[in-house]
Amino acid sequence: MRAVALYGTFGSLLLTALSTAPAGSVSPPQVPGGAPEARGTAVATARAASAGITFGRCHKVEELPDPVECGTVSVPLDYAQPDGRKIALTVSRVRASGTSQERQGALLFNPGGPGASGMQFPLYAAIDGWHSFAKAYDFVGYAPRGVDRSAPISCQDPAAFTKAPTNSPTRPTEAYKELRKGQARDYAQGCALRTGRGLRHYTSLNNARDLEVIRAALGEEKLNFIGASYGTYFGAIYATLFPQRVRRMVFDSAVDPDPRQIWYQSNLDQSFAFEGRWTDWRRWVAEHDSVYHLGRTHQEVLRNYEKVRDAVERQPAGGTVGSAQLQSAFLKVGYYDTYWARRAQALAEFLRGNPKPLIEQAQPHPDEAPMEENGNAVYTAVECNDAPWPTSWQTWDRDNSRLAQVAPFETWDNAWMNLPCAYWTQPRQQPLDVRTAAGALPPVLILAAERDAATPYQGALALQRRLAGSSLITERRAGTHGIAGGANACVNEHFAAYLLQGVTPGERAYCEPHAEPLPDTTPVPEQRERRAIPKPIV
Repeated sequence: MRAVALYGTFGSLLLTALSTAPAGSVSPPQVPGGAPEARGTAVATARAASAGITFGRCHKVEELPDPVECGTVSVPLDYAQPDGRKIALTVSRVRASGTSQERQGALLFNPGGPGASGMQFPLYAAIDGWHSFAKAYDFVGYAPRGVDRSAPISCQDPAAFTKAPTNSPTRPTEAYKELRKGQARDYAQGCALRTGRGLRHYTSLNNARDLEVIRAALGEEKLNFIGASYGTYFGAIYATLFPQRVRRMVFDSAVDPDPRQIWYQSNLDQSFAFEGRWTDWRRWVAEHDSVYHLGRTHQEVLRNYEKVRDAVERQPAGGTVGSAQLQSAFLKVGYYDTYWARRAQALAEFLRGNPKPLIEQAQPHPDEAPMEENGNAVYTAVECNDAPWPTSWQTWDRDNSRLAQVAPFETWDNAWMNLPCAYWTQPRQQPLDVRTAAGALPPVLILAAERDAATPYQGALALQRRLAGSSLITERRAGTHGIAGGANACVNEHFAAYLLQGVTPGERAYCEPHAEPLPDTTPVPEQRERRAIPKPIV
């Protein structure tokens, strides 16, 4: 599933086979496509360095106020043909507020996905906790290839993609499985028909190459980069391909880059991990039974959730919220504990006869349909193109049926999201073996929460083994997805020391968990909750 992290003091807003080869045994990376793409990247980088970026007022659709400025960077659709078709990537920037002596360069950010845009990153410069970084760095965001206005791709009519209400049973019948197989096949065909011959070039490898071209276009000799969630994966590819170009890199909530994990096994591991985090939320609700009255054990809370699930399957709430929309809304408690109180109160209110808070939190919004469909199209294209996937339904059915016996919360919904990859018509790549030799890469920083479900903790351990000399900061017994600049002061101290001074604590450091949220007894406000990537409020 898509995994996206956004940060700020306003709260966090929006996998197991491990290689143990010693770092000293690293060979040059065997890159899919090989020399033609390497030459094309060199050509594109040189051209970008010469052309630069012409920054000006941002397009109104970006909703970025002054002093944020925007521009575009031209990259090859196919790096093996740098003189062929070009696509334009949108870029945003706010200049460092410090003196020329304080400035350390440009800091680029990607929030994950695949399919998420970082165009709003310059707004972080105005957020408490980010001021010191904004003095030292230009904050640079961008929309990766395929996303928003960066040569956007589509696989389905947006209205059809977000059609509601719909149901998604945790124990699907054979008839329902056949329905979803047909939908997945149609979606894969839609990607090919609506995007055309260029579809095969939306990959993680090309995302890493694009990052190198953007670095050059900005006039930066070295890259400073924060990658969150999926952003850690193509950031790690960048570190493998261009280690000499790295200055500072933060990998926040790391994807396991082992080629055997990308992406089928990664998604199975993710579904298993979400079951644990779903249980964490239910235990928290049970601890506050005097507030929510949803049960004194996590099993009782689950039974009450299933009552609501059954109710909206029979009669969709507000005519728009079926069990699929309910599941999507409650999945957020697995990502961010900032949603815990809000979701608990909505569930309690529904059982008391007031469905309005639940409807507000779970209903789709038609005006967001194009953005959501575009994000899902990019996700599908990148993950399906990146690696081989099982093409036999028997494999999918066997693996997910077994997993759903112990992790029913998200297993089948995650499977349906990825099933188009079983019917993908584009060529499959072999994932890059992410790895750097000792001394090839300057110190980089990995941040991880032990109970993160979207990017399970073993991924951070695997990434550290593969990036020689890297430092891992662990937030113990916590599960927020994306922890840089968040609620943990210890994590933030390490984050700041690294970005501002290049200092790491050595191989490992551990932080105690941030405090769990308090139960909220105030009425749930009737306000719109964005189902897509929230925009920072500054």
